[in-house]
Amino acid sequence: MPGPHDLFVRYTFGSPERAAAELRAVLPAHVVSAVDWSSLRQESGSVVDPELRETESDLLFTARLRTGRSLLLYVLLEHQSSVDRWMALRMLRYVVRQVEHWRQEHAESTRLPVIIPLVMYHGPGGAWTAPRRVEELFDLPEEERELWRGLVPRFEYLLDDLTAEREEALRARPGPPLVRLAWLALRYGRTEQLAERMPDWVGLFAEVYATPDGAENLGVVVRYLLYIGDRSVREAAGRVVDWVMDAQRAEELMRSYGEELIEQGVAKGRAEDMLRVLAARGVHVGDEARQRILTCTDVATLDRWFDRALNARTLSEVLDDVAR
Repeated sequence: MPGPHDLFVRYTFGSPERAAAELRAVLPAHVVSAVDWSSLRQESGSVVDPELRETESDLLFTARLRTGRSLLLYVLLEHQSSVDRWMALRMLRYVVRQVEHWRQEHAESTRLPVIIPLVMYHGPGGAWTAPRRVEELFDLPEEERELWRGLVPRFEYLLDDLTAEREEALRARPGPPLVRLAWLALRYGRTEQLAERMPDWVGLFAEVYATPDGAENLGVVVRYLLYIGDRSVREAAGRVVDWVMDAQRAEELMRSYGEELIEQGVAKGRAEDMLRVLAARGVHVGDEARQRILTCTDVATLDRWFDRALNARTLSEVLDDVAR
């Protein structure tokens, strides 16, 4: 099930224009100057493990260098609540998967494309401290470490650690208003400072609203803030929306997203209750079926499944048509 962070970052950075702002902020200067940014395109095909979808969102872009050579830019948007020491190994695995997929489609080629991996981190646990090089994960003899390093894989990913950035630095980054607001929302979304900082972003909210797709973009940001925030965040978001929009549209936006959150909460609670009932009855629920139950947002369907679960002996007596 795509979580709120995944949905938000995919919407924000799935657009090549907005992704370019993130990439230009993090890639080395010689790469930024070598890329023909007008050629940036998003490609399909996720290589993130399905079980990690709640914590990660990957985006793949292609671009041409100014010389005409192709380039693959692989972006992993990291949403874990803690720093993962093994991220370098996981990123290596994702890049290898992408290379293997590319080789299947370009069997005649004798060279591989350049793939630049990037991790964006905005967790609440402080700055990113995990190794960024795969060779740092190996237990090499300390006294001859440099001699041994040539015998293990050498791989490094780029890192955009939003938690280490000051608000002023994020606001000063070049990019569309939605991207600059998204950086701030991601940076402070898991901190107690979010509600008190939001009033300072009113001008940026207004810039987002003034763009051609402003109403939709603003709605996505507000929905994200309401989902991740507590009561103080919801109140602050309501005041910001009142300042930016006319009263009627602001009220409609806040009410519609508020009702949506309530419905999502009811659905989640019913799904979890149903799983507890099945566990108490000794009914085995596989990973695929569990995922379907937890991602279902239709309350009527969940009510039907819940009623069946009360007397079910097997999962096939509960669900309608999925593999058990």
